[in-house]
Amino acid sequence: MEKIPAFSTTPIESIPSIVNEVRTTFRAHRTRPVEYRLKQLRKLYWGLRDNEDLILDACKKDLGKSQFETYITEVGWCENDIVFMCNNLEKWVKDESAPDIPLANKLFSPRIRKDPLGTVLVIGAYNFPIQLSLGPLIGAIAAGCTAILKPSENAPHASAALAHIISTSLDPSAYACVQGGIPETTLLLEQKWDKIFYTGNATVGTIIAKKAAETLTPVTLELGGKNPAIVMRGADPRLAAKRLLWAKILNAGQVCVSQNYILVDREILPQLVREMEQVLREFYPRGARESPDYGRIVNKRQFQRLKKMLDESQGKILLGGTMDEETLFLEPTVVQVESLEDSLVKEESFGPLIPVLPVKDLDEAIRMANEIDDTPLGIYPFGSKAETDKVLSQTRSGGASINDGFFHASLPTLAFGGVGNSGQGAYRGKASFDTFTHRRSVTTTPSWIESMLAVRYPPYTAKKQEKFASMSALKPNFDREGNVKFSLLGGLLKLGAGSGIGAVGRWCLVMLLAAAVRQYLQRQSRL
Repeated sequence: MEKIPAFSTTPIESIPSIVNEVRTTFRAHRTRPVEYRLKQLRKLYWGLRDNEDLILDACKKDLGKSQFETYITEVGWCENDIVFMCNNLEKWVKDESAPDIPLANKLFSPRIRKDPLGTVLVIGAYNFPIQLSLGPLIGAIAAGCTAILKPSENAPHASAALAHIISTSLDPSAYACVQGGIPETTLLLEQKWDKIFYTGNATVGTIIAKKAAETLTPVTLELGGKNPAIVMRGADPRLAAKRLLWAKILNAGQVCVSQNYILVDREILPQLVREMEQVLREFYPRGARESPDYGRIVNKRQFQRLKKMLDESQGKILLGGTMDEETLFLEPTVVQVESLEDSLVKEESFGPLIPVLPVKDLDEAIRMANEIDDTPLGIYPFGSKAETDKVLSQTRSGGASINDGFFHASLPTLAFGGVGNSGQGAYRGKASFDTFTHRRSVTTTPSWIESMLAVRYPPYTAKKQEKFASMSALKPNFDREGNVKFSLLGGLLKLGAGSGIGAVGRWCLVMLLAAAVRQYLQRQSRL
């Protein structure tokens, strides 16, 4: 196996010239041809395949990840994303017909053109250092942008591996990897970008958004959140225990979309805890510390932060609680808390700490969830259909998985993103292409239509205004009280909407009505 290159901070004085080179390449239009984009994506795919062992080793060193976790959440994920992009890109880049255009305006060939945004900055995160760096980059390449990737310095081995893969796989004049910490990131943010894509915490996300606003640079922010799971009386406690524990033990809980706390109906809390204890024994027969499948906290700073949260909690530890700072081991720990002000609830833990809060009913659970964080990244209701429907109708979140822990975020072709404090914008699958693409509205005005356009030219007259209104004004189907007026023709046109009758059937009904009206009028004229 090839040895992981040493983590090497990019010389800060070279950063402006690196950015200038990739911007110059974009302005030369080299990345616009679809075949160029496809070739870069294909080369990146083989760069991942050929360096798979390097990535497995890097993620083990940085986060204690097992090979299985690294494959399903990092390597395999990105490889599948590339193949999906390659299979669909030629279809996505084509112009689209503009929707809802009146028949007369179709003479101007209105369409939507897909243009790359330009030169973009992608700032990755440490918890999934490959996926959260390359996922957005794949979208940028597919859209025809040039890009700089700044991986997280908190996963130095993965950062070095990414720098190696990008430098040996992609066009160096269009794509580059800048390694480093706060000084390097700060200087990158001083450069002019056409888009910034950041994955991380809300504090840094706010700094990036403020800096981007200075130059009117659009941003996509994938942030965290105090995500709730809600386990109600209609839930299967065994199923809830297994699925929510998996969501918290993956990557040792360092997952922005996993539940931060669990609201549990008091009646089923004892059974849920018993099932959690049993599930942990099944997952780790010799305990989590001895399991090759359980990861570690990324560094001592994060470990001490988590330890402080647990030490300051007023809750009662029900399961787990052991830790070892030397090896960065923190056992999955279930804690029963009674207050929304508890240290384990007030902040996002981003670790294997699992506070449970007993509630009397679903209404109380929804009220508490909205009070703790009204725009989390995800929400996970467990219960009957009526219970889960009520949760979705009375809460907001970036995404939701019903009767599971963040399954919606595990589908690489389903758009993923936050809302409010948990982020803005989305990516994954086609959404990755869209987030780096400008949908450019285009029309073409033929010369022969000039006589029809004369109405728009000065001098303006009342007659011109009347003519223009007759050509363009849409007639309302509602009165001054906001009530819809009944229209027999409109009713017939709507008849069967969404059913098997379809547009053809509705049109036939209109034609039959018109024929009947003509016959009636003819009979009346003969009388």
